[in-house]
Amino acid sequence: MTTARKTTTVFLTILCALLLTILGLTERWPAWIWATLAALLVVVPAAAMKIAAARRGPVPVVFEEQLTAPPVERTDCQVSQVALPSLWDDYDFVFSATVRWYLVESPGRAPVLNPAGLAAETVLNRARALTEKREPGLASLVQHELGGLLSRMFPDATGQLQAMAENVSLTLRPQDQERLDRLAEVRKDKAVWEHQRTYEQSKRQYLGEDVLKNTGSAVVWWLAKNDEHVEKTVADLGLLAQLTSAANDSDIPERLQELLSPSRTDGPDETDGPVSPDAFGGAPGHRSAADHLSDLFDAMGFPEEDPRRAMLAAQFAHIIKEQNRYETAEEVMRRFAPPEPEDDAA
Repeated sequence: MTTARKTTTVFLTILCALLLTILGLTERWPAWIWATLAALLVVVPAAAMKIAAARRGPVPVVFEEQLTAPPVERTDCQVSQVALPSLWDDYDFVFSATVRWYLVESPGRAPVLNPAGLAAETVLNRARALTEKREPGLASLVQHELGGLLSRMFPDATGQLQAMAENVSLTLRPQDQERLDRLAEVRKDKAVWEHQRTYEQSKRQYLGEDVLKNTGSAVVWWLAKNDEHVEKTVADLGLLAQLTSAANDSDIPERLQELLSPSRTDGPDETDGPVSPDAFGGAPGHRSAADHLSDLFDAMGFPEEDPRRAMLAAQFAHIIKEQNRYETAEEVMRRFAPPEPEDDAA
């Protein structure tokens, strides 16, 4: 610093002397002016340097050395195909990642024998704490969660290094993924089947306990279905009476007997099945629900060989079972849909 100031002072002194010399030659100064200027050029710079040094005081000559921190040395290792537990037993995640770490100064300068092992242990412990709380079906989502969790440096248990993970991969074994897919399909199919069963039960309950509870309910229901055709409802009163009696396993009331077709009110024929001896004397014999159902099919125009009789009989049997009339339902099935020997063998 002192050498630089001296150099600057000398340079400015010479520059001023040159300027004054040019000015004196131009103006033709007398000799005494030249002597005065020469004295000023020697005295003024020396006085200026002395005054400046007195103002600044002594300049320290010792400077502290500025030391730069040594670069942090980071290393990495690969962790592949490590099983991590999930929320479900026997369904483990498969974890892979690149583990990175750097050593830190520990108390007492204890040596680190295997920093890669400590770093891998630290990363795996952090990953396990998350995966054991997640379901195995969410592997892709948990992979991104781990990517964010392990992206920050974190100290190990000993405090001798900090570790993180990159290129995180989390999958399931192919066999476990297939099982989960099958379980998902079964759950979906079960949900659909339960909805269908509930719908069928509700429909049978509606028909058995509301619509076919008695002939009056059936007539009101049929009238609501055909509100613009009152004559059709009146014409179908006999049919509704037979349908209600078959569904409830009861006889048709006497007040509705006249609504039946003449072929069924005049007397039994050969297709009516066994009747009591009183039937031949003019008194009405006891007739089963299957007999009434047969009358209903005849009134609907379904002959004996029509396959629709068996189909409708099976539906009526289901409705009758809902009313806890199992013997009547079995009788209807034996009458209209008897089991075949081939089906029994199967």
